[in-house]
Amino acid sequence: MSESPVPHEPPIYRRIADGLRARILSGELRDGDRLPGENALMAEYAIARATARQALAVLINEGLAVPKRGSGVYVRLFKPIRRHGSRRLSREQWGQGRAIWDADTRGRPFTVDRVEVVLERAGEEVAGVLESGEVWVRRRRYSVDTRPVQLATSYFPAHLVEGSAITLADTGPGGVYARLSDLGVSPAHFTEEVRARMPSPREIALLDLPGGTPVIVIARTAYASGGVPVELNEMVLDSAAYVLQYDFDA
Repeated sequence: MSESPVPHEPPIYRRIADGLRARILSGELRDGDRLPGENALMAEYAIARATARQALAVLINEGLAVPKRGSGVYVRLFKPIRRHGSRRLSREQWGQGRAIWDADTRGRPFTVDRVEVVLERAGEEVAGVLESGEVWVRRRRYSVDTRPVQLATSYFPAHLVEGSAITLADTGPGGVYARLSDLGVSPAHFTEEVRARMPSPREIALLDLPGGTPVIVIARTAYASGGVPVELNEMVLDSAAYVLQYDFDA
């Protein structure tokens, strides 16, 4: 009878990372706590600096820790935002004056800052989608529990929204979709395209992303009845902060 194979033991840096992760998830190490540094791990486990660095990198890449230059690596616990694709865009949500973000955050505090509203000449891609050479553009950043989680840039055909609250920083209850409804062009259909990529330097700075963290990019087009495009929204999400949920029938 042949002997059973011996299970392959993970490398030491993985075992160290597993131990630190367990301490984080058990609550022993809390949000904002400093993790043992490279020197401490080297002394405790008799390992090389490169191995200690690998162990900490595992937690950083998982979004459980964040490095601070010249200070160390700190726990970064954050309950992921569950983004429900269809529920958040339902007419019931914005039609009753509720913000789309209320569906995402479910009572967690959120803020919108860096709001910029400008009239611009449309780029080729935007002009092709919205069938308009001029667009009103709304750029903003969203934070949940004081953590930046998303950048969003919305484009609207200028002739459609000129003079409306969509061209103001504060669009009022229900947001831009309620204002489009006021204009007689309520969103009736949405399409979303989702992809992942590495962030630009600007996105890293605005979202305070740890090194190696990818972003999720969602491009959403809103159409009024008859297939008239009324908005193109390009969103950049911190991938470690989100769970994307889509429900559909078989």
